Amino acid sequence: MNFRTAIFLLATLTVVACSSPKSSTYRRPLSAVPVQKDTTSSRTSLPTNPLAIPNESAASVAIAIEDTTFVNLKDFSNDFVYSMKYATTDNFLKSKVYQCEACYLRYKTVKALLNANEKFMKRGYRILLFDCYRPTDIQKKMWEIVSNPKYVADPKKGSIHNRGGAVDIGLVTENGAEVDMGTPFDFFGIEASHDYENISEEVHQNRKLLRKIMTQNNFRIFESEWWHYNLKNSNKDKLSNFKWDCP
Repeated sequence: MNFRTAIFLLATLTVVACSSPKSSTYRRPLSAVPVQKDTTSSRTSLPTNPLAIPNESAASVAIAIEDTTFVNLKDFSNDFVYSMKYATTDNFLKSKVYQCEACYLRYKTVKALLNANEKFMKRGYRILLFDCYRPTDIQKKMWEIVSNPKYVADPKKGSIHNRGGAVDIGLVTENGAEVDMGTPFDFFGIEASHDYENISEEVHQNRKLLRKIMTQNNFRIFESEWWHYNLKNSNKDKLSNFKWDCP
């Protein structure tokens, strides 16, 4: 190889190296994806599966998302288990009020929930989801079925579910078995309250674990329901009627 040939090859390699991506872990930015408008709160909401990349984690998405943006939990983790009761008739209303199963939340709620689930997984559990964000139109539909504030929040006032800051959850084991919490979800008796003591030691420890990790990750309990957790200060967010598209 003569001197001129060597210089030509060196220059070619330099150009190729400078024009290639610096990392093979490049992620398509969410900001390049069309967004959906939340006409109630004047905020934007990311569409279902905006990343189009399976198993994408929130930590690996190096973009700015507003904390109040509605996002689909499944776009950030596949480590949750879903049993969305109000997308079925298996609930105290005995009526299906959602057209399809989905867990949308404000982004700040998703971040806190991801952190909590990571802690549960280290102990051999995963979060089981019963309900997440609930549009105000769905709240009105529930109120029409059961117009009792003991069981359903008056849509005129709304609930934290309507603000994207509440989740109804339980736990499952690594084998997928639901953890015993003493009562079913949406059991409206004193037995479902956090301070109820006439329960087995196993149930007591299960509720204690759920409460401990959720409160350590910026959630607050709802005293009469062991399954209901509100993100701290989420009552300051506006009520929303944002709706997601069903398949």
